[in-house]
Amino acid sequence: MPMRTSRTILVAAGALGLLALVYCFGAASIAAVLTHVTWWQFVLICLVHSLNVVVDSYGWRYAIAGDGAPFHRLVAARCAGDAVNAVTAVAAVGGELTKAWLLRHDLAYRESVPSLIVAKTAEVLSQALLLALGVVLAWTTAAVAPALRAAMLYLLVFEVIGAGGFLGVQVAGAVGKAGRVLTWIGGRGVHHAERLDEALRGFYRNQWPRFLVSVGLYFVGWLLGAVQGVLILQSLGLPGSLVTATIIEALWSAVRFVTFFVPASLGTLEGATAAAFSAFGFSAGAGLAFTLVRRASQAVWIGVGAVVLMAMRPAPVVAAEQAAPVASALD
Repeated sequence: MPMRTSRTILVAAGALGLLALVYCFGAASIAAVLTHVTWWQFVLICLVHSLNVVVDSYGWRYAIAGDGAPFHRLVAARCAGDAVNAVTAVAAVGGELTKAWLLRHDLAYRESVPSLIVAKTAEVLSQALLLALGVVLAWTTAAVAPALRAAMLYLLVFEVIGAGGFLGVQVAGAVGKAGRVLTWIGGRGVHHAERLDEALRGFYRNQWPRFLVSVGLYFVGWLLGAVQGVLILQSLGLPGSLVTATIIEALWSAVRFVTFFVPASLGTLEGATAAAFSAFGFSAGAGLAFTLVRRASQAVWIGVGAVVLMAMRPAPVVAAEQAAPVASALD
């Protein structure tokens, strides 16, 4: 099935699921909760998200082995990549390639491509750390229903296996081995794969302190998401604490991890958040309203990313390297 068709089907299914949730919970009750949000509260929620963008960009900066690109261009490329990720159904690959392309004259592909893989690894490991924190908080909070605790624990096992495996295949040199296998069966690109494999293993071996800093920065970014969650709860008139918001953020990130193939995790996040709110004793409609406010704040930055994607122009070429396809630059 063509990728575009798959994406269309997934988006349509997610949209239908969202409409079904609105119908079940009642559009009027959801709207009644949303009316509590004032314009200045929404602006504050968006500002917290902007801090998350900056912190995550620093996390990416520490995943770059060399001097890197100007920081403001890293931020701009991240916004553009997120805009692409919001509508892609290929596990955020489209957004990552967009980032590399936008920085192709600031950062050579042989540096940007490994850095994006390392940054993604740091991000998923920080997700697992956040979910572990969420599980601990859920088990020590009497207000959390046992079903939610069990679900988070299962998600943590799945996420640890996925994140650990992602890191393990890089450290073990599986990228280079895959390139050699492709050569044996008549494929091409073994030199690109071996060069990428060397860059990844060299980074983890020689610059592991930078990798740990990157993981820490992405973890701070997730915690900022919890702070944003507190603001959303308060804007909706709900009695939410930082502990509650952290558990919700941990579940939010875990659902995104599991449903990476669904564009923007449309429908799945809404359903999971509604179920979590019910487990906390809130109404499911309030959970859906929470998700809609968060998505609205994300939509603001997706719009910024779309503008960046259209307006961003390459900076002067570094090291006399001309723009070329990613694979060719890794040769």
